Parts: sequence; structure tokens; C-alpha cells
Amino acid sequence: MSVTMVKESGATTKRISRKEWAAMESTKFEKIHTEIFEGSLAASKIIAQEIAALIRYKSERNEKCILGLATGSSPIQVYAELVRMHKKEGLSFQHVVSFNLDEYYGLDKTDNQSYIHFMHHHLFNHVDILPENINVPSGKIAFEHIAEYCTQYEEKIESYGGLDFQLLGIGRTGHIGFNEPGSKINSTTRMITLDYLTRQDNAFAFSSMSDVPRKAVTMGVGTILKAKRIVIMAYGMKKAEIVKKTVEGEMLTDVPASFLQDHEDVTFVMDESAAKDLTRFDTPWIVGDLEWTRELKRKAVVWLSQKMKKPILKLTDRDYNDNGMSELLGENGAYEVNIKMFNHFQHTITGWPGGKPNADDTNRPERATPGKKRIIIFSPHPDDDVISMGGTFLRLVDQGHEVHVAYQTSGNIAVADHEAFRFAEFAKEIYNYAAGEKADSKVFDKLFKELRNSSKSETSPVDVRKIKALIRRGEAISACRYYGIQDEQVHYLDMPFYETGKVEKKPLGKEDVNIIKQLIEKVKPHQIYAAGDLADPHGTHEVCLRAIFAALDILKKQKYMKDCWVWLYRGAWHEYPIDEIEMAVPISPEELMKKRMAIFRHQSQKDGVVFQGEDSREFWQRSEDRNRQTAQMYDQLGLSEYEAIEGFRRYHFL
Repeated sequence: MSVTMVKESGATTKRISRKEWAAMESTKFEKIHTEIFEGSLAASKIIAQEIAALIRYKSERNEKCILGLATGSSPIQVYAELVRMHKKEGLSFQHVVSFNLDEYYGLDKTDNQSYIHFMHHHLFNHVDILPENINVPSGKIAFEHIAEYCTQYEEKIESYGGLDFQLLGIGRTGHIGFNEPGSKINSTTRMITLDYLTRQDNAFAFSSMSDVPRKAVTMGVGTILKAKRIVIMAYGMKKAEIVKKTVEGEMLTDVPASFLQDHEDVTFVMDESAAKDLTRFDTPWIVGDLEWTRELKRKAVVWLSQKMKKPILKLTDRDYNDNGMSELLGENGAYEVNIKMFNHFQHTITGWPGGKPNADDTNRPERATPGKKRIIIFSPHPDDDVISMGGTFLRLVDQGHEVHVAYQTSGNIAVADHEAFRFAEFAKEIYNYAAGEKADSKVFDKLFKELRNSSKSETSPVDVRKIKALIRRGEAISACRYYGIQDEQVHYLDMPFYETGKVEKKPLGKEDVNIIKQLIEKVKPHQIYAAGDLADPHGTHEVCLRAIFAALDILKKQKYMKDCWVWLYRGAWHEYPIDEIEMAVPISPEELMKKRMAIFRHQSQKDGVVFQGEDSREFWQRSEDRNRQTAQMYDQLGLSEYEAIEGFRRYHFL
């Protein structure tokens, strides 16, 4: 895969050679060959094709193919494609010898969270690799024998002539394998203490943070760099910062992945979200000549205003010239550009997210008619609506629109077992009180037993999932009632892809899309709000958004859909940059407090939630801080000052 991918005309892609990539002016800050794809699925298929080609090449020569394999979320789609090729195209793994990067110390194949279990679940159980050719570091070696074991692991790799191909993911600390910051370029297989951030990122697979092992056995950086070919993957916005440090920064022990710059045949494969902080995407005017689109002009002016710490209207010709943006200056210089940009951002601000009736809407983000709109707010989890757009939600209701809320998933796995236990005990007491002497609580005994054993099971029992789903439903409808929504306008979609009883979900299916489609057909909305926050650590938001897009694609020819606008919101995990916001809804201090109270109705998601993510703040704190920060940014650009602002982007599906 000695090629990179570049966009052309916004839609098609063209692959170019590594030599051409290195010669491109736009990549002059990059020290590792990069391939950038629209999404992780396309990237994963390309990686799988390269691995399959190598396996076939070696098999034809009756040679062993020595693969270094990774775990985590990034390689799952690669393994799925390899399994498909094995079953559908006859790809054989009988000549493959695999060496995994790492394993948690203290876990073995009987533990669902172990990496040897992961590999069997996603790959080994589904292909014809010989059991004796599978090598995963053992997490059960006695501590006093670890050093000897690690030396033997190194020697076994060397006995096969080294790794032909090494697949890698990257952690937010910059770790490859479990080589945490401080790892040296010549380090070999060894025991390592895991960084707190790494343990936090991996906590979703365990019952709690305290259950995440503190140590692991990992191949060293030096071991990895000996591989003949390396492909490293990064997907999603939360990887953007470390991608930039790895690809454009200096080689430092603080960023172990940066040592890949020293390898002769490495490719960094990423999606557009992970690539967004690379200089050629973040500030392309610094790199060289470019085509100044409207979107790029807005991005550049916001960047310049923030860099110079000046309101837009105070930027000068010299500010533009000194920062590689002289091409933006027209006949009237900075004044003309500044006025145009100031007006654009000012026109995004509206206190009428559903449109202001009987008003000139020429420069407003939403239409004035119809004055009272039918609206669907799609919420991936039962609290995303109030967390991410609670102020706008409230404003839409207060301004008299017919607001429907659709909770796309049950959100059951985000309820802690102790919360479910508490509710089950309460239900039992209510039942005993109502039934009196006739009470037969055997059904509760079964539920309590399942709850006690839930953390030991790979899949959460159906009854446990049901009670957790009911908890989330109760919280969601409580928040809706607080906002004044009628019960019949609250819809629980329970999309099937989510209902697996574990963090890993099923692929999006036709039934999921049809559920969305049927609700849109029923309501015939003038507005749809959907979560565009793709930083969700488990991908639920992305799947839910794809379901909505698929439904819209099916329905777009319907007459009523021509009057439907779609707005995307963020807020739980990530905010839209100012230059991307097309509708900014100011939130007053009173509305912000009501939003907080609505979030508080979701009690199971307060005070140490199951999936906290990397941000230690509670969801209401994150939301308020980000809304206030957005308002501050508008203020810094020289626009009106507000307490808080929720930002939206419009999605054009017609």
C-alpha cells in the first residue's frame, strides 16, 4: 500500500504513489506517509486487501506469512473483512503465523476482556489458522518469570525471520501496543504499567475503572520497528490531536508512535475526522496555494481573529498578509472581507430555531413559514436531546411548535448494575405492598440473581437489560414532561442494532432504517434534529445518524420531504467549530438552568456514569461549559455577548 488518497472535486478519489505523496506541497509538514479515507470501513477494506495479498503471495511460494496483529476497536473491521474473504473468496490462513502485540497482565482466554479472547472472537475462530501458529503474550506468567518469557517471545518472532507485516492502532497517549509515553525506541517485549488515560479509555470493556488491569505485557517499540511493513490506523475526532503529534511532531519518547517516522515502509491510515488537525486540513493556507472556498474563508478568518486576538472588524491588511492569507484581500482590502464575514456570523444567530413567524427570513437560518412546525428531535441515547440541545429544545416547545422526541436506542448498557438493583428492589417492595398476602416474588429472585452475576457474563441477560431500559425510559419521559411535551409525542424506537447486551453492537440493518422511516412518514416533519456528534466513544451516534440518512434517502422523493430541513447538533462529546455553525441559538441564564434540571432527571447518568469517557466532568457540566465557550467565541469575534449558545449545522439531503 505505497499510495495515499486525496480528494478531487469533493466526491471522487485518486490514489497516488508514495513518491508523489512526498513531493506534494500540501504534505510538507508530514513525516509519515498517510492515507486518508472518508470513513473507517473503506480504510479497513483496503488494509484487509493488502494483508490478503501478502498471505496469498507467501502461500503461493509455500512460505510462512508472519503477521503482527493488534486489538482494540480500530482493527475490528479489518478482521471482519478478512473473515469474509476467507468464507467467500477462499483466503486460507494455514500459512499464517500470528504474533499479537500485547495482553493485560492477570487475564487469560477465560476472561472476556482478554486480548486472546478478543482475537478468537473476531478472527481466529472464523478462519483456518492453525492453533499452533497463534501467538498472544500470556497474561498469566508468574511475575518472577516475566523477563525470561518476554525474551522467549522476542526469540520466537526472530526465529521466523521477523514480522512481515505489523498492524497497529494508536492510543490517545501515543502508545503503540502498550508502549506508553517514556518507552524507548529500542525497547523490546516487556511488562509495562498502563497510563491512567489508557486505562480510562479501555474501561468500557470492564465493569468499572477499578477492574481495568494496571499492567500489561507488550511488544517493544524496537520489536515493532523491525517489522518489514507497518500499517497504523486511527479513526475518529478524539484521535486527531495525537495523529498530528505523531505525523508532524518530533520523535519523542513522550509520543512513542512518533518513532514510526524512523521506519522505511510505514503508512498511517486514517479517516477524515482523525486527520482534521493535520496542517493541510487545519490551516491549509500555511502550506501553499489553495482554492479559497466559502467554507475555507470562514475557517481562515476565525483562525486569524483568534490568533491575533482581535474582533473580525479590527483585522488589518497586514494581519492577512503576514499569515499567508493575502489572496483573500479584494480590491477594498481587509475592510470588505471583514464586513462580509462579520455579517455571515451575525446572521447565524437566532432566537427562533423554528423560524420567526411573520418576519423577513432572508438573512435568518430558518424559514418563517409555516409558523408552527412539526419537529422530530432524534436522540441516540435517552439523554442526548437535553444534554446536546436542551436549550433549543425548550425554545421550540415554548414557541408553540409540535415537538416529537425519538429515542433511538434504549441506552440500557449505560445503567450500572447497582442502579438496576436499587430499582428492582423498589419494584419488589411496591409489588409486595400491592399484592399483600398473595404476593409471589419468585420472578424478582431470578432477576436479583442475574444482576449479581451480570458483571461476570459476556452478554447482559435479557431481564437485566429490560429493567435498565425501563430506568432510562422513565428518566427520559420525566425530562420531556418537565419541558411540556405530551406523552404521545415521545417515541421509544429501540433500534435492534443496539440490543446485543454488550458494548459491541450489530451492524446497521434494514429494520433499523425502517423504524426511522416509519416515524418520519407518520409525523411528516418540517424540521428534523439529529446528533452529529461523532466523537461518541462507542460509535452509537454514528450508527444512529447513518440510519437517519438512509431513511431520508429513501423518503426524499416524497412531496412532504421537500419542506423538511435537517439540523445536526453536537454537545455531549464535541462541539462544532465556529466556522461550521450555520444556526446559533442563544440560551439565557434561566433557560440554561432549566436545561440543567432536565439533565438532572437522568439520575442514572449522574455521579460516576458507566461510560464516562476521557472527560471527568458530569454531562451537565460539559454541556454548560461548551455552550458558554461557544458564546465566548462569538463574543471574541466581535459579535453580541450571550450567556451560552447551542450550535447547529444543516444537512442537505435533497
